[in-house]
Amino acid sequence: MTPWVPGEAGGEAQKRHAPATLRNRDAILTILRDALPPSGLVLEVASGSGEHIIHFAAALPALDWQPSDPDMAALASIAAWRAEADLSNLHEPIRLDAAGDWPVDRADAILCINMVHISPWNAMLGLMQGAGRVLPPGGPLYLYGPYMRDDVETAPSNLAFDASLKARDQRWGLRRVEDVVTAAQAQGLRLDRMVDMPANNLSLIFRRAAF
Repeated sequence: MTPWVPGEAGGEAQKRHAPATLRNRDAILTILRDALPPSGLVLEVASGSGEHIIHFAAALPALDWQPSDPDMAALASIAAWRAEADLSNLHEPIRLDAAGDWPVDRADAILCINMVHISPWNAMLGLMQGAGRVLPPGGPLYLYGPYMRDDVETAPSNLAFDASLKARDQRWGLRRVEDVVTAAQAQGLRLDRMVDMPANNLSLIFRRAAF
């Protein structure tokens, strides 16, 4: 796999800051401690600013962590955070578009935080296809974010968020858990756990079936 190489070394000016990361990273980490394997390579799809994976790599040093993103500015931010953190188990970021060709042929676990609702549906389908291809039997795919459920009333704040996303891009919006599960099943992934998280978010943990 070929890492993204910046034109210049990352610096403070290249760092992005996602305020939600500080609010949700420890709640997510609690789930990951139980869901992830004890060792191996964890691929994060759509790493964004890079703040999540820095936190997880520091907290879970027995795992190797591979950040990725399709956006060049995000890759620069990840590189800048990584340079500051100086973690031996954190790889250089790679450019990966969930809906495109993946420069990865294996991963022991995959994370994707707050991407599914801020991307077209085909990005979610690409995520499932990639996970079904690169994960080993039993390997987890962890998703985090706001979702809608057929049997649960959607919180007003999530309905407002959904409307704001669609106003920005009609291809975006909160997804139904049932639709995501159906797409996952088509790629040999089964829903293992669903956990209610703070601020009306969910953790969805899929595992690749053994064939």
